[in-house]
Amino acid sequence: MASLFDPLQAGALQLSNRIVMAPLTRNRSPGAIPQAITATYYAQRASAGLLITEATAISHQGQGYADVPGLYGTEQLDGWKRVTHAVHEAGGKIVVQLWHVGRVSHTSLQPDGQAPVAPSAIAAKTKTYLIDAQGRGSFAETSTPRALDASELPAIVKSYRAAARNAVETAHFDGVEVHAANGYLLDQFLKTSSNHRTDDYGGSIENRARLLLEVVRGIVDDVGGGKVGIRLSPVTPANDVHDDAPQPLFEHVVRELAPLGLAYVHIIEGATGGPRELPDRPFDYHALQAAYRNAGGKGAWMVNNNYDKALAEQKLASGEADLIAFGKPFISNPDLVRRLKEDAPLNPPDKSTFYGGGERGYTDYPALA
Repeated sequence: MASLFDPLQAGALQLSNRIVMAPLTRNRSPGAIPQAITATYYAQRASAGLLITEATAISHQGQGYADVPGLYGTEQLDGWKRVTHAVHEAGGKIVVQLWHVGRVSHTSLQPDGQAPVAPSAIAAKTKTYLIDAQGRGSFAETSTPRALDASELPAIVKSYRAAARNAVETAHFDGVEVHAANGYLLDQFLKTSSNHRTDDYGGSIENRARLLLEVVRGIVDDVGGGKVGIRLSPVTPANDVHDDAPQPLFEHVVRELAPLGLAYVHIIEGATGGPRELPDRPFDYHALQAAYRNAGGKGAWMVNNNYDKALAEQKLASGEADLIAFGKPFISNPDLVRRLKEDAPLNPPDKSTFYGGGERGYTDYPALA
């Protein structure tokens, strides 16, 4: 019977335990460049079986929030090399989450102040995080996007592939996670509320899943499936997305992913950071996992959303999960793995320091004596 503290082989990733640090946006990378304190932050948490970095933009166009990191410039890659070196020195494993925000952006963050891009020209009823010239952070409405022309989509795929190669070959990450969740670009293409296209990338389930699958297959060709994970959120309302029939959509997606030899599939259950079950958006996660396994999928099954130790152990024991991702508890508890193992109390987080700032609320949380 699996425990949180048992090792696991997930594709090419040999993990020391089943506890994963989920991606957590912290807005501390001015110029999209990870800083020295970023290396400290991740190294402090390297006892997790796997660290997944904060979402990291694959291109300038993919940026949607102030001071989030990127993977498309030399200084950015040098910054990430410091991070991966520090994590590896601490005995950890780390993958980077590849991100294109699509319409969840603001013109001030886009190249030449252009409109963000999306599958369709539909504004997201959500906000992004901006930092003004005086260094003050605030949330602002996202800008109305323009619809991507089909001729532009091969370049999007190329950007994902280049970012994955940069991550593994230059920045020395152990792998990459494709962010196809939470209402960002790939999720926008998947879901009916944000994709009103009438070409080969809209309409049917197969068409709406096309871009996601082109991206993942390309990355697998470049770096190997055993170093690739994917994050999906079938029913979360994050960033103003929903699908009229998520069950057949996501079962199709995982069946198509099954032959690719992925390291893991990362599933957000329910609403990101909110309820694990949504009465108005029922979803059968057991059927989703079965669809993946029945199609030959061998990757580790990672689950996420408001897990505590008891629920995590229950999921592992039942075979409903192989890995458990913990998010906010890792912010204030760099030694979360030890605290879970010893049933020690957790440090409470300072929510005022979640986004932006320096060391306070980032690298200064105490570990157990």
